Amino acid sequence: MAGNTEADETLSEKPAFDNPPATAEGAGDTFTEAAEEREGGLQAWFSVLGSFLVYFSTFGVVNSFGFFQTFYQQNYIKNASPSAISFIGTLQITLMYFFGSVAGALFDTYGLRYLYPFAAVGGAGSLLATSFTKPNHIWQQFLAQSLLFGLTVSYGVQPALSVTGQYFKRRRALAMGLVASGSSIGGVCLPIMFSKLIPKIGFGWAMRVGALILLVCYAIAICTSKAKNPPKQLKSPRQLLDYRGYLDKRYACLSAGTVVGSFGVYVPYYYIQPYCATLDPNTNITSYLLPMMNAASLLGRIIGGQAADRFGRLNILYPMILLCGILCLAIWLPSASVGVVISFVWLYGFASGIFISVMPAATGQIVPTEKLGSRLGAFGTVTAVAFLTGSPIAGALVNDQSRAGHRPLIIFAGCCLFAGGTIIFIARLLHDRNLKSKW
Repeated sequence: MAGNTEADETLSEKPAFDNPPATAEGAGDTFTEAAEEREGGLQAWFSVLGSFLVYFSTFGVVNSFGFFQTFYQQNYIKNASPSAISFIGTLQITLMYFFGSVAGALFDTYGLRYLYPFAAVGGAGSLLATSFTKPNHIWQQFLAQSLLFGLTVSYGVQPALSVTGQYFKRRRALAMGLVASGSSIGGVCLPIMFSKLIPKIGFGWAMRVGALILLVCYAIAICTSKAKNPPKQLKSPRQLLDYRGYLDKRYACLSAGTVVGSFGVYVPYYYIQPYCATLDPNTNITSYLLPMMNAASLLGRIIGGQAADRFGRLNILYPMILLCGILCLAIWLPSASVGVVISFVWLYGFASGIFISVMPAATGQIVPTEKLGSRLGAFGTVTAVAFLTGSPIAGALVNDQSRAGHRPLIIFAGCCLFAGGTIIFIARLLHDRNLKSKW
């Protein structure tokens, strides 16, 4: 009986779309004037600013791990394998997503009052602790940079996205894309900053500068952000784990496709610099490849968000994931020159940026607004498994530090992305078999 009750509850939630089924003429894109008046406003955009800064400082560090991967391999942790080092970055992002369900439910209940300060102290403390780690002691990086960071900043990242979703419906993909662009800008600025500071002031002080930047960003976010929905009373600890969205086959299929695609999506971000070094060890462009990819991702997140609001979120999402897989197999795999790698970096960064930024909005359109935090968090928790294992599996496939030795890694990434895009296409058909409709 309990199972039937949960199923009935989920089925009763299905009509609560942000974008209801639409015809090819876009009839479903219309909203009442009252709903449009409620969208946006000064406080809404202030909250977007705060969420942007949270993503800049938090995901900026995460998206910088391609730099740390190379730095640790070549200088700081030379006694560890590339696959073992990549676990530092993948565990970091995995924990962020794994605790997203709890963080989202806490946001739905209490708002931002306690979550942002906790994430700020934990994230800055992680970078500060990393600054005191010793070379060739990889367990210290695991504890400080990976475990502590991932466990704490999840309580800032998930609420940052959810508070934006509370204020926007018609332009939700654009608003979330602007927030997600913070991670791309952070991924452009922070790797360059670390690469310039470490030779001048040392690894320890460079990490302390990163901790200070994170604290300042969170301080501004705390002052500018405010949850739209009033706090609710936590009636039961069971509310912290809301997985009833998986009773909806559209939500479950969308999650499955995201998991499969996520096995491969970050592989180029982690391994494009070591791969380029195999083509030309003396090139100066290697350290700029990750910032280039993040810059292209920034364009994808903003332009993709705007296009998703106009043409349909799933209509934009699945072609971009398929394109990511094709780019890996058609450009990265046969590339034999630095120029071709640079072309791949810009194209892949743009397409993957759309995947990363539009996915939450695509999920949110079949989730009730009052449960947006917990349902997006539950979605991310399952995806965390792919983030944890995807890049290390790819790293383990590298036979040697040569161009040919990276072929299995590239094939793995491309196949995962193509398969994930195919599953998300099936999820699109489950929403509406008419591919011209706005979904």
